[in-house]
Amino acid sequence: MIIPAPRRRGTAVRELPFDSLYRHDFARVAVAVPRLRVADPAYNAEQTLLLARQAAADAVVLTVFPELGLSGYTADDLFHQDALDDAVQAALARVVAESADIDTVLVVGAPVRSQGRLFNCAVAVCRGVVLGAVPKSYLPNYREFYEKRQFAAARENLRTHVTIAGQRVPFGADLLFTASNLEGFVCHLEICEDGWVPLPPSGFAALAGATVLVNLSASNIVIGKADYRRALCTSHSARYLAAYLYSAAGHGESTTDLAWDGQALVCENGDLLAEGERFADHPQLVTADLDLRRLAADRLRTTSFADNVHDHRERLAGLRHIEVELPIPAGPVELRREIARFPYVPADPAVRNDRCAEVQHIQVEGLSTRLRATGLQRVVIGVSGGLDSTLALIVAAKTMDRLGLPRANVLAYTMPGFATSGRTRTDAHRLMDALGVTAREIDIRPSATQMLRDLNHPAADGAAQYDVTYENVQAGERTSHLFRLANQHGALVVGTGDLSELALGWCTFGVGDHMAHYSVNASVPKTLIKYLIAWSVETAQFGQAADEVLASILRTEISPELVPDTGSGTEAAAPSQSSEATVGPYELQDFHLYYLLRFGYRPSRVAYLARHAWSDRERGPWPDLIPADQRNAYDLPTIKRWLAEFLRRFVQTSQFKRSTLPNAPKVGSGGSLSPRGDWRAPSDASVAAWLDELDRNVPEA
Repeated sequence: MIIPAPRRRGTAVRELPFDSLYRHDFARVAVAVPRLRVADPAYNAEQTLLLARQAAADAVVLTVFPELGLSGYTADDLFHQDALDDAVQAALARVVAESADIDTVLVVGAPVRSQGRLFNCAVAVCRGVVLGAVPKSYLPNYREFYEKRQFAAARENLRTHVTIAGQRVPFGADLLFTASNLEGFVCHLEICEDGWVPLPPSGFAALAGATVLVNLSASNIVIGKADYRRALCTSHSARYLAAYLYSAAGHGESTTDLAWDGQALVCENGDLLAEGERFADHPQLVTADLDLRRLAADRLRTTSFADNVHDHRERLAGLRHIEVELPIPAGPVELRREIARFPYVPADPAVRNDRCAEVQHIQVEGLSTRLRATGLQRVVIGVSGGLDSTLALIVAAKTMDRLGLPRANVLAYTMPGFATSGRTRTDAHRLMDALGVTAREIDIRPSATQMLRDLNHPAADGAAQYDVTYENVQAGERTSHLFRLANQHGALVVGTGDLSELALGWCTFGVGDHMAHYSVNASVPKTLIKYLIAWSVETAQFGQAADEVLASILRTEISPELVPDTGSGTEAAAPSQSSEATVGPYELQDFHLYYLLRFGYRPSRVAYLARHAWSDRERGPWPDLIPADQRNAYDLPTIKRWLAEFLRRFVQTSQFKRSTLPNAPKVGSGGSLSPRGDWRAPSDASVAAWLDELDRNVPEA
């Protein structure tokens, strides 16, 4: 059934400007707690319309009010008085009439008479049209509540329609309100106690496709109840992979025997997005921007959700879908939702510390279990003086501590090549000494030169031909040495490559840094590796000498150190080659990786989120470990450029490397690229569809 919009048709979502949150499948919603007078519907309608207009002016498409908000929840036996009923009907009619000029869907609470019974209802109204009325399913009749004295439950309803404000409208607890002009916006209404029962109506509605679950509540306040409500709503949103909006009765309800706090909550997929002020003596409008695409992505990937739909298909088939055109603004609407710059790294220090400790535990557990399974007691690792090998060496040392073995069982080798700098070489030796591992150095330049000579490569005779062969000969020599050293010492080769490098294909395939017996960093992105090392310093895990060298490593340019800056052969003081100059800033590429891997968003949406997170260095919190002079900003053209580079590398050119990865522990819900787990893709896919979507839908400025 389609409910027509009587005034005007809105702009199609994909025709909206790039600056509109609605173009990217967000939706701004509001939970309202107005002033109230018990049994004064005219006053209550006035206050409802006041907040509705404020919501519409703020580009809100759905505004939710408390249970029985037009009459007052605490009217008790006054509900059976004809005078109150007449006043409620007049108030409803006014709300409907004046909504014609208010661009938001209103959901108000009111008693509705039908079949000689009185039903406690949520009434949805938009632009002068009553979309439908949903009666309460579960009436509390215990402790301080005696609703069955005044109301009938939804199960006692015998009709599919009622008349409200002169309109014949859908009536029943089986209604879903589906937006015809915003993909993924499907709204379900329930009332107070409905959300507290073991199998709430909203649960079945979510299985039928509802993504925005609304609860109009009264709910008196007692000690501890606010925390319980908050936990209940967030858990509902997590279990149902949905948003959950909750509006409780507040100031103005009768305090004859009870008190009211007006708690207003907006939750999404287990997160509390917004909460109002409790016990406020003024009207409140609590808004939040819902991410409908996030909900759709999680439902798409959660196969057990679909299985649950199948198990309840007979009940779900009976639900009625009411289509409605949302009043979406045609112009720009700025997103007010916080988008973290570092999705893999919490900005809050306490949360970050817990996250770092958990990641280290997972890495150590993975490596120690593999050593026990193989019966080996030694590991071999290459140490470059860079971020990845530093973290892997820390994990190896911690693993020996856990197994009760000496750290000398970590056989660590630094292997300088043609472009190794004095800084990284020195830091590698300092780190190995500080951690107490067995430290060795193997100069790979003679063996690499011999390989180049065997290949008749000009660089063998000193020519400055620094091509991919020149680079990969060095990477291959290092890994080949490590595997043979492992054979010689009865050890296991620990890989150092990280998630970011795997996503970008920034690793040498086969006998190169791509391969190991066991890889501890393979699901840890570069941005998180930096924080894991910084956390080791911050928590003083290894002593002052180690902390000093770790701090030096954190300040070093990220580089493969395979191409020298001159052909002189002299050792450079610092790395002369920059990884980020080729593959892009890791902090930005890790952002792209998270949203492509975790959610599969279209490139234009990733670019929109990246601009929101990165375009203004003053917007949003930064992890405190980032100095002010390293807090970068990226404009949209820069984001678009590096996102295109990421897509080419991720989708088209690098999958063959990920299809043959060594074993490694998954550390986070952001995903891994293991072909045995999170990511399975063809090695010969085309990136054309992704680049086309990016080019068509992301402006140049």
